[in-house]
Amino acid sequence: MTNQPTVFVVDDDQAMRSSLKWLIESVGMQVEVYESADAFIRDYYPGRAGCLLLDVRMPGMSGLELQEHFVKHEIRIPIIIITGHGDVPMAVRAMKAGAMDFIEKPFNDELLLESIRNALALDVEQRSLQAGRSEIAARLAHLTPREHEVMAMVTDGKSNKEIARSLGVSAKTVEAHRARVMEKMDASSLAELVRMAIAARG
Repeated sequence: MTNQPTVFVVDDDQAMRSSLKWLIESVGMQVEVYESADAFIRDYYPGRAGCLLLDVRMPGMSGLELQEHFVKHEIRIPIIIITGHGDVPMAVRAMKAGAMDFIEKPFNDELLLESIRNALALDVEQRSLQAGRSEIAARLAHLTPREHEVMAMVTDGKSNKEIARSLGVSAKTVEAHRARVMEKMDASSLAELVRMAIAARG
């Protein structure tokens, strides 16, 4: 396994695959090419860093169907659609379904490379956000049910007195729960705790 970002090219046209492979490798990027969506799915494991350069019309599973497969299985990878002129309406559908760009054939090499760089940058950003959410989820798992209640009310802006009245406990008890929440969540301020709560909700 490699952590180096990879540009995955899925296109049934061999000449197009070869051309894209040469272009992408010429600027130092790692690339893997596939002749069909099915071949790509067999080889790809979720979590690999990179982006997907995807033809719309292909024998077997189409580009749109591959995109739907990813959505269904919650696999997040930035997708750039490559399309022939007659496939533009399909490309627009793909954009509405979450693709980040579509490039018409024949394409400008520099525009395509810029789109790929943007897709790889988006992948890094998405991975960073996901890693942050996973870390917050791990901290949340250590809270007791009561601490979860207190955290929810604190991050909704309720005062200790309001929380105490709502839970039927003393303000001192709320203060103790709040202190433990801050400690377990490793939050240095209320603002940081609020940011964590927002991130946890996605």
